[in-house]
Amino acid sequence: MNDQITDAEIVETEETNTVTPTQDTATADTVLELEQMIKTNVSAIERNKTELKKLKEMLESALLNDSTYKEAADKAKEAAKEKGKAKMNVMQNSATRQIAEKVKDMTQENKDLSVAQSEYLREYARLSGTTEIEGEDGEVREIIYVAKLVKKARRNT
Repeated sequence: MNDQITDAEIVETEETNTVTPTQDTATADTVLELEQMIKTNVSAIERNKTELKKLKEMLESALLNDSTYKEAADKAKEAAKEKGKAKMNVMQNSATRQIAEKVKDMTQENKDLSVAQSEYLREYARLSGTTEIEGEDGEVREIIYVAKLVKKARRNT
């Protein structure tokens, strides 16, 4: 059997862009507005942090200038030292150390499970198109996203 092609036509299809220039401009304007709002909020947060630090220092100074408060704070500090010593004595026991290690391991495991859960939820929402899921207990839960802004780590290369 001879399957030679003797005559053929190449047809190119045009990809249609579903975003119109007007939509593109509106999106760009929205992005610029959002960027400006984010920058304004970052500045406001930084100003508030600075002001809050000053106010906390003023409050601490006022408290330490009060003799009754200072005496109570000194007693609390001494009690905390005694509590630390007592804790160290209890932690000398191997059974207590094992429990503490289990607590540490389980805390880390819960953190790892939470990170994995976040990824599962993101993928579930993407694939299912819904932001709700019913748990084994019959309770309907909503998937929410939390975003925060952190300074980008600088790499020395």
